Amino acid sequence: MATEVVRAARLLLDAEASATALTPLTDEWPELDAETAYRVQDTALRLRLARGERLVGVKLGLTSRAKQQRMKVAEPLVAWLTDRMVRPAGATVPVGGLIQPRIEPEIAFEMAAPLDGTADETAARRAIGRVRAGLEVIDSRFLDYRFTLPDVVADNGSSALYALGDTARPADGGLREESCRIDVDGVTAGKGVGADVLGDPVAALLFAARLLARRGLRVEAGWTVLTGGVTDAAPFPAGTTATAVFSTLGTVSLTAAEGRS
Repeated sequence: MATEVVRAARLLLDAEASATALTPLTDEWPELDAETAYRVQDTALRLRLARGERLVGVKLGLTSRAKQQRMKVAEPLVAWLTDRMVRPAGATVPVGGLIQPRIEPEIAFEMAAPLDGTADETAARRAIGRVRAGLEVIDSRFLDYRFTLPDVVADNGSSALYALGDTARPADGGLREESCRIDVDGVTAGKGVGADVLGDPVAALLFAARLLARRGLRVEAGWTVLTGGVTDAAPFPAGTTATAVFSTLGTVSLTAAEGRS
């Protein structure tokens, strides 16, 4: 089993590096379950750190019920963020090194204190330092985004890139009502509110803390937490500019360009 875990981690990292789509791991490894998939994810993280990347936080995926139903996945997931994924707001992002990029708006937390699996909502709000607008570029390593929950967990939640906006505010309520839309080349591609993220973005943070606790981990101070897409993800081909517009968190944009980063 350990050999299969390492092989899967290397296969996914190689697919990412070469921008080559794979068939789902579960096509040939049908017994792969979520617990083992998180071991694949953690092994890939160790390989990322060994090559010089730095762990900066976690992201949640599949946090809306509608998206779970569309992707035929029954529950959210947690994945890792490293410094290699970070881009400044307003950046032009070469997407030639990605396979099938999509982009979605996120409510992001910058953690001021650690959070473990025993925390409640009050503790979670106290642990959040600042709230920011976010844009996440996702890129499944599986052809046509065809995967099961274990596949996408092993693939680190289809992680690729993300940017945070300049506006920051405390987590002092109102996140359920925080409205958002994503515009692609000036045309609105989706609308939502914070409540579309597991009922409340703070609930997504608590989900992450509890899931990490099952692996003997916690959300750490200084981390960024991307709480999940407020809207569905939109295609993000070269030549496209995407802008997330929030009611109190301001805006954040990224532009896709040809070439590889």
